[in-house]
Amino acid sequence: MNTPIRTSDYYFDLPEELIAQTPLEQRDSSRLLTLNKETGELEHKHFYDIVDYLRDGDCLILNDSRVLPARIYGVKEETGAHVEFLLLQNKGEDTWECLAGPGKRAKKGTKFTFGDGILKCEVIDVQEDGNRIIKFFYEGNNFFAVLDEVGQMPLPPYIKEKLADKERYQTVYSHEIGSAAAPTAGLHFTEELLEKIRAKGVKIGFVTLHVGLGTFRPVSAEVITDHKMHSEHYYMPQETADLINETKANGGRVISVGTTSCRTIESVAKIEGCFKESSGWTDIFIYPGYEFKGIDCLITNFHLPESTLVMLVSALAGRENVLNAYKEAVNEKYRFFSFGDAMFIYKN
Repeated sequence: MNTPIRTSDYYFDLPEELIAQTPLEQRDSSRLLTLNKETGELEHKHFYDIVDYLRDGDCLILNDSRVLPARIYGVKEETGAHVEFLLLQNKGEDTWECLAGPGKRAKKGTKFTFGDGILKCEVIDVQEDGNRIIKFFYEGNNFFAVLDEVGQMPLPPYIKEKLADKERYQTVYSHEIGSAAAPTAGLHFTEELLEKIRAKGVKIGFVTLHVGLGTFRPVSAEVITDHKMHSEHYYMPQETADLINETKANGGRVISVGTTSCRTIESVAKIEGCFKESSGWTDIFIYPGYEFKGIDCLITNFHLPESTLVMLVSALAGRENVLNAYKEAVNEKYRFFSFGDAMFIYKN
């Protein structure tokens, strides 16, 4: 009988001062801890050194999702009372599911205005879980352009500093609008670094996974198999599926940039039984014992203790290797989480 995997098995002590509050001035100058998943060997580098670990015939798969400036502050039309909305999911026709606070100010039928009136809304429904369904009104035909004017980045709860430049919470290749949080492993790349990688014979492909706020939800279950994963929308184009198939056939390595790209690749393999164009919703939960069907290597940031992301990384590299690497990162004062340093888990 298998021993259940406990959430507490993925605990490590993380001093609060190691949680990065702001991005570095130069994206690719962050530190890079490399972990050979076969030997457990660790090396301390900088992110721009990633080129040295990549080979002609490898492919990099990036998540091109773009973060919505989804946090908007407005006033109630009748009273001028302040309210905050966080956009969660686009329901179509300028209707969104949102979190509202304070909730008591956002009853059904209530109207709000944002940004000196360039955006207005009405609460059209209150759901059982307390989320609001909101209908937005504005001049013109581009909701996202208006949102860009009035909205703020929905930074994770552990980041207390205000972000000076909204683009620093976007990857340089972000394209498809829809995430509530950035796919942060990609924040380290610059256009110049991507060109160097291409020049080495590494091909680059894109998938889209719109990151949900559930990515920050802690695992409260004692046994990890009791944890319910959040669901996120993904898309893999045929071009990327072809690239993965070609790389595997030629003996190259499929390198996922971030856990979101990894979850997309592995979801397609699980749902389709192969790599081909695919879209839908995934709640895949990857933890030790999982057999990877797509990825060989992973570029990732350092994650929260007892999180599903630490479990995913441990499934690829082994729990002991990962916890040892994290201990080393803490000792060497690496920067953690969204604006933090990076890790490359690879095989030869």
